[in-house]
Amino acid sequence: MPTVSIPFTTSALAPIPSLPAPEWPIVSQIAIQECHERLLPMSLAPSPIMVFPAYQRLGIPGAIPECFVREGVYRALLAAARSLPEGIKLLVLDGWRPWRVQQYLFDTLHEAIKHRHPNLSEEELLSRTREFVSLPSRDPSKPSPHLTGGAVDVTLCDADGLSLDMGTLFDEAVPASHTDHYEQRGQLTPAQQRVRDNRRLLYQAMHQQGFTNLPSEWWHFDFGDQLWAHYGGHSAACYGPAELDTIENRWRRQI
Repeated sequence: MPTVSIPFTTSALAPIPSLPAPEWPIVSQIAIQECHERLLPMSLAPSPIMVFPAYQRLGIPGAIPECFVREGVYRALLAAARSLPEGIKLLVLDGWRPWRVQQYLFDTLHEAIKHRHPNLSEEELLSRTREFVSLPSRDPSKPSPHLTGGAVDVTLCDADGLSLDMGTLFDEAVPASHTDHYEQRGQLTPAQQRVRDNRRLLYQAMHQQGFTNLPSEWWHFDFGDQLWAHYGGHSAACYGPAELDTIENRWRRQI
């Protein structure tokens, strides 16, 4: 991964706070006051945003060749990208996710953990899986974050579109993917310091625009959904489950 020298400001490199994992029973009880914002394709966004629909490129069944997000998320992502130092861009990897993709990711990780750790109880297996993939749910009162259009997976890249070193790859289900991993380590090598600073830059740019972060995934940010309300201290979420505005869906509403 490339090494980029960037004139960071102090606020851009403020340490990432350590937060507990979400208490899903509490998160799922947060009220949703749906605001009915539309889903927008991130490919509409101008520079300094780039879009790479990772799951479609990886051949995940049901994945779509676009990254859709709610309009509020779209505008907040643009603001975050424009706050980055010159030569650094925001790379969007995933946004709104069909339920089929959520189910596939959950089942695949669940089976991988079960194969590696056959002695885990079902409760432990579920907890380990939910560390990196939320439970697939289309329930209007507790939808999976990515099914709302409010959750987004992002990273940083240089002016040529090459991802910066974030310490792990996107979707690596390992402890080093925890956002504060390099904040908790002692002496860091120069390479590890660059990783820590890259994570700090991404976190602070997103945080300043109102996003919250899932502590187990440096790439996952929320805006408007129940996780956002949970970590942001909001009384209610404003995004429930969403669907793409297809011709079929339009006709069903109109007829």
